[in-house]
Amino acid sequence: MTPGMQPDVGRPVTAPDFLLSRPTGSLRTQGSTRTFTDPADAALALRSGTSDLVVGAIGFEPDAPAALVEPEVVVRTDGPLEPPAYFRGIRTRTRVAEEIPSPDEHRRRVSTALSCIRAGGVGKVVLARAVRLVADEPIDPHAVCATLIDSSPYADGFLVDLSPAGGYHTGRTLVGSSPEILVRRRGEVVECHPLAGSAPRETDPAADQASARALRESGKDAFEHAFVVDSLATALRPLCVDLEIPERPSLTSTREMWHLGTRIRGRIADPRTTALDLALAVHPTPAVCGTPTDEARRIIAGIEGPRGFYAGAVGWSDAGGDGDWMVTIRCAEIDADRNGAIAWAGGGLVEGSDPDDEVAETGAKLRTVLRAFGAV
Repeated sequence: MTPGMQPDVGRPVTAPDFLLSRPTGSLRTQGSTRTFTDPADAALALRSGTSDLVVGAIGFEPDAPAALVEPEVVVRTDGPLEPPAYFRGIRTRTRVAEEIPSPDEHRRRVSTALSCIRAGGVGKVVLARAVRLVADEPIDPHAVCATLIDSSPYADGFLVDLSPAGGYHTGRTLVGSSPEILVRRRGEVVECHPLAGSAPRETDPAADQASARALRESGKDAFEHAFVVDSLATALRPLCVDLEIPERPSLTSTREMWHLGTRIRGRIADPRTTALDLALAVHPTPAVCGTPTDEARRIIAGIEGPRGFYAGAVGWSDAGGDGDWMVTIRCAEIDADRNGAIAWAGGGLVEGSDPDDEVAETGAKLRTVLRAFGAV
């Protein structure tokens, strides 16, 4: 609970500090016996057996503090989470106070990044923009997360207390509904489901199917998607055997977007390699950064500045190696005072990308979070 806030009558005492809802299995936790701001320390604790489970979030920048904990109370379920009626009964109401940057400025930023691509040295760059939300009544992060889970076709959702990262992050909460699996491990099996290449959904069924077909046939989007698959394959081959990668991506969808996706599957080569180790090995993928990674990061830092936890990863890993890590997209950070939030969306740029299309794409992706905050 945020300092100074009064307890809510009827609020479940089991409201978690961390939750990840997935159709294949979910987890929620409370409290912490140990915190980690360096994900490498958390990975070592899991491999050495000094921690049984680590949950939380890692940032986009390699030197950004993580918000990872060894929790006190853990509840696992085989399927997606069912939000309590208390949180489903809360309707969040916010308004957009600022676009960061404005659509016109985002077009200029896209043009700048495309100039870097044409100059050579970088093949893809992912640029994001954000919106600042303000609320008249305090925002309940669990209510927002409940709405995100209920509105997701697959009941995807996450919530992370960012306080373990310290400083600016103390008291802030990350919420979202990511459709993209960074990496998942169950026993020997390792899976990834990267998404890159997107098109907005349409309300008219015929127009919606036309949008899907256009995405499937788009050479530009296939080119963008291939960067992500090739990067993951390169990172996973030293860690996995029997790596299976389909030759062509398939279509997947959320309420707002069509995406190109590829389901990658393999077997772990060394059972001591945990899901967190795998996540750190592949993060950030070209789906949220670009390629080559270091050059794309340099361009992003120069154009956007620090991203914090946006385009990072959220999830869990246990000492046995199992775990789920999702790409931190379709997300927002709620302020410590609960009076506002900031939400992000990004789009991948390759040769042939159009600035107007990129503004439209980020606007469509933002709708997932804006609806949950009552801002649409």
